[in-house]
Parts: sequence; C-alpha cells; structure tokens
Amino acid sequence: MSIRRAIRFRRLLLAASLTLLGLLPATLAMAQGAPPAGPPAVPVTTDPVRVGPVPIDILANGLAASESVITVRARVDGQIDQVLVQEGQMVKKGQPMFVLDSRLSRALAAQLEANSVRDRAMLTRYRADLLRYQQLGRESVASQQRFEQAEADAASAAAQLKATEALIEQAKTSIAYATITAEIDGQLGAIPLKAGNFVRQAENTAITTLTHLDPILVQFSVPEKWLPEIRAAMRRGSAQVRVKADGDAGPPITGQVVFVDSAVDSATGTIQLKARFANPDHRLWPGQYVQVVLSPRDEAEAISVPSPALQTGQDSRFVMILKPDGVAERRNVQLVRVTGDRVVITGNLKAGEKVIVDGAQRVTTGTKAVERAPQPQRVSSVN
Repeated sequence: MSIRRAIRFRRLLLAASLTLLGLLPATLAMAQGAPPAGPPAVPVTTDPVRVGPVPIDILANGLAASESVITVRARVDGQIDQVLVQEGQMVKKGQPMFVLDSRLSRALAAQLEANSVRDRAMLTRYRADLLRYQQLGRESVASQQRFEQAEADAASAAAQLKATEALIEQAKTSIAYATITAEIDGQLGAIPLKAGNFVRQAENTAITTLTHLDPILVQFSVPEKWLPEIRAAMRRGSAQVRVKADGDAGPPITGQVVFVDSAVDSATGTIQLKARFANPDHRLWPGQYVQVVLSPRDEAEAISVPSPALQTGQDSRFVMILKPDGVAERRNVQLVRVTGDRVVITGNLKAGEKVIVDGAQRVTTGTKAVERAPQPQRVSSVN
C-alpha cells in the first residue's frame, strides 16, 4: 500500500468514528425510551396589538403656492433714478424699492401751486364785488344784471380754484408714484430693469415681482369619497393637514384646510383643497412638491399593528400571534388603511396580544418561537 492510500484510509476511518460518536447520544436516548429533541425555537421580535383611537390619515401629493404674487409696474412715466433693493431680497410692506426721476412732476406741482394762489386772489376779489353789488342792488344803485354778473364771476373763480387744487393733487400723486414701494411683505424676484432705464405706464412693463411667503398655501386633491368627512371636520374646526417636503429633516408642518372647491372634478373623481400654513422660516417654497397628510378625525377603538407584521397569503391577509406558551398562531385579518408605520385592521385580535413583526415569514401555526430583543435602528445623518 502506498503512502497516499494509507493517508486516505486513515481519513475515512476517522470520519466514520466521528459519525458514530455523533449518533451515540441519540441511540442511547432511543434505547432508554426518551423522545428525540424537536427543532429549536425560532427567534422573533413582537409588538403588542393596540386598540384605541387612531387618526384617519388621507394621503396626497400637494403643491405649495403663494397667497399673493404682485407684479411691480410703474404707474407714471419716468427714468429709473435709483434701485434700492436687490434681486431675491426680502422686503417689508411700505419699503421703498425704486425711485423714478420726478423733477418734471415737481416743477408742474410748483407751477400749479402758484396758479392756486392767483385763483384764490381772484376768488376773493369776485366775492367782494358780489357783496358790493348786492348792497348797491338793495339801494337801487346797481342793476340786477350787474349783480348777476358779479355772482357768476365769483362762482367761476371758485370753480377755477377747485380745478387748480385738483391738478395740484394729481401732481403730488405723480410725485408719490415716482417712489415705488412694496405693497406686501415678501421676496423680490428678478429685476430686469436697472437704473437709467426709462419706463412708461402705457407699456405695462414689469420691473420685478413680489411673492408673499408667510403664510403660504398648499394645493392638493383627494378622492371625492372623503368629501363628507372633510366638510364635517371643517365645521368642527379640526381639518388638520400635515405636510413635509422631500429632504426636509424637520418635523411635519401643521396647517388647516381653508378651501374646498365648489365642484368635484368628474374626469378624475377628486376634489381640490387648499390648506394654509404659517411659514416664518420659509420651509415651504412656492412651486415645491410636498407630501400631504389630511386627518379629518380619529377613529375610536381601531385595531392597529406595525406594518411589517401584516402578511399576504393566497386567500387573505394575516398576522402571526405569539401565544403565551411560545407557540405561533395565524390570524386572518382585513386591511382597513395605512397610517404612518402602522396598519389599521379588523379581525379576531385583542389589545395586548403579541404580534410577530420580525421573523413572521419563518413561522407557521404551531411553530415554537422565542422573543429576542429588537435590533437598534441605525439612524443615518442628514447632510
């Protein structure tokens, strides 16, 4: 026998010896009448069934929109003399933004002021003549015709003074319009016209836009079946809405429904809504897409379990319950809705029963299972 064959023979002999040693305890147990040990218990994690009020959450996609977008235009003709703001700047209501050249309007106002002094002097003279001819008429010295002429001259002078004062007011308004101020609090858009450009009121050229950001609206649509719930919640003042934008690490922003469209869209079977949100830190931006959760009310005595516990079989949905004796049992349920990380279901479940969350796919009715501590979730940092 060669050395290689001898080594192979020794290996086979060693493997056979180890196999016999492994079978020896089971053989001895069978000889003594002891039953063979069953499969080990499956490690699982559980969560108690909850029975209580759960918010009815209506999920939708929404679009943030400003309550007011103002296009800033010149109301008088003139050359832009000063630009007091920058593109994208936040401004307050009444803050000066642009100054037009108003020298011509100021000169016209000065001329009209001088005319008003003249007209007032003429009115004083004509009124004095009217009093004099009135007295002379009573003494039969002046004719009635002369008295009527004096009366007409005084009325004409008074009308002329009023016309001049109206022109003065118009000139002052033009001077005021030469300084363009912000009509609302908001953010400026692009400013295509700079200092030196001439603007005309008739051309209706936009100087910039001003967008209101706080508060802000979110527009979204929901299926028409929710319309009675939403209207009832609005009457109660409890139609709360939570929104969150993609990439926003902060908590959801809470607002209230303020508008329900007057008609259902027959093409889509949805109704359009608007909700208003306080937006002091500008977390919501006009045109931004957001996830919307509308909660018209809480459902009392709702049965809820974690979403991963709900399984789908060939004929129905089900959950696996870990009974107090450590044996798994299947319970058929019906899915009502999803709310956050939990699902609301109906079925033969009681509050406090332990539903298997992690490991439910590895057990069936009658399987032994043992609880293990849940793995801590790894939280990823948000840059």
